[in-house]
Amino acid sequence: MTKEFDLTALLAERGAERYELHSKYLNHQLPRMLHTIGFDKVYERGEGAYFWDADGNDYLDMLAGFGVMGLGRHHPVVRKALHDVLDAQLADLTRFDCQPLPGLLAEKLLTHSPHLDRVFFGNSGTEAVETALKFARYATGKPRVLYCDHAFHGLTTGSLSVNGEDGFRDGFAPLLPDTAVPLGDLDALARELKKGDVAALVVEPIQGKGVHEAPPGYLRAAQELLRRHKALLIADEVQTGLGRTGDFYAYQHEDGVEPDLVCVAKALSGGYVPVGATLGKDWIFKKVYSSMDRVLVHSASFGSNAQAMAAGLAVLSVMENEQIVANARATGDRLRSRLAALVDKYELLADVRGRGLMIGIEFGKPKSLKLRSRWTMLQAARKGLFAQMVVVPLLQRHRILTQVSGDHLEVIKLIPPLIVGEREVDRFVEAFTAVMDDAHSGGGLMWDFSRTLVKQAVANR
Repeated sequence: MTKEFDLTALLAERGAERYELHSKYLNHQLPRMLHTIGFDKVYERGEGAYFWDADGNDYLDMLAGFGVMGLGRHHPVVRKALHDVLDAQLADLTRFDCQPLPGLLAEKLLTHSPHLDRVFFGNSGTEAVETALKFARYATGKPRVLYCDHAFHGLTTGSLSVNGEDGFRDGFAPLLPDTAVPLGDLDALARELKKGDVAALVVEPIQGKGVHEAPPGYLRAAQELLRRHKALLIADEVQTGLGRTGDFYAYQHEDGVEPDLVCVAKALSGGYVPVGATLGKDWIFKKVYSSMDRVLVHSASFGSNAQAMAAGLAVLSVMENEQIVANARATGDRLRSRLAALVDKYELLADVRGRGLMIGIEFGKPKSLKLRSRWTMLQAARKGLFAQMVVVPLLQRHRILTQVSGDHLEVIKLIPPLIVGEREVDRFVEAFTAVMDDAHSGGGLMWDFSRTLVKQAVANR
């Protein structure tokens, strides 16, 4: 007799094997890395901005699944919407009808971008970028897409072509025709546009790697240059969109900026069902889908599925009803100002920057001889080790999950759920202050742990 599938029983029976299963069947380097830095925790459940382990200890989440958990984990409104859509037993994904939920979600999204007209739904941020690249090249008839140094737009082949990190690109050439320009350098942009083959510039209004914001006036000036040369502006808001930076979109911080294409994902999912969306102008969509023969020229098998659409609608409803964007702005300002006040106190702390609840904490070379020698030792082994030395005790001793903002960077990026408030700000600042006190004392567990990191860095060369 066939045994009925029981997910609860399966997790109870095999859940403890999680790290062994990943080592054997998935990316074997992930559990190895987690074991090395002491991140091999066993989290039993999550709610809001917190996790809990089997002993009932709570952990503050300042990472939000790299921005996916904009509303925190298991928001009741999103949960109910998913229960409702499953109970409705809709005739979903017939591929030859028009269900109401995709149209309703597109309508709702476009109210936040009134200069845009249409939406394509895929399944991820990288798919949203791929869609924008395809649409821009087809609509303009030009092959080349510009991107900014240090950009991150995804890891599939098209989006990898506009990725500014060599470590991700190495070994995957040839990619699409592309050229990097420095973020904020209008002269470099103008030089490339004069060549006449540029379809678009794709840009993160605030770069996730290092948390670098486009200089004031850059996006609007770039937009004017692009239009003059009949090229498009693509705003990658996969991480910065949906309230993360204190406005619905990060490009809205600058008056007069109206991208031709906008990519969103992550927080739109509610943390449940993968979804990505590419918003664009009517003429671009009409050129791509120019006839009935081209009706499926760009599509996604799971795009616009009912569960993803229901989650997205619920997320946008919560954002409006619970004033999520305003909270991100106010709480982010409070957290950033309190951290910035520590820059003068700690010589290892170089800068605090960002907008809303997207904050970068950068460390730099200290002045005192004892600290400078230890800093130099870490830099010689591998750039970025000091930031990792801060991340580890935040988790191990203070139960706060953070991570560095990119490989070989001495920057921690804070992207907590947008629902955090004063209690979470207090907890993080107190813990961060304790860790920095330990680092500047010249002793303590941080510097002991550094020896482990140095050995591992040398071994990986």
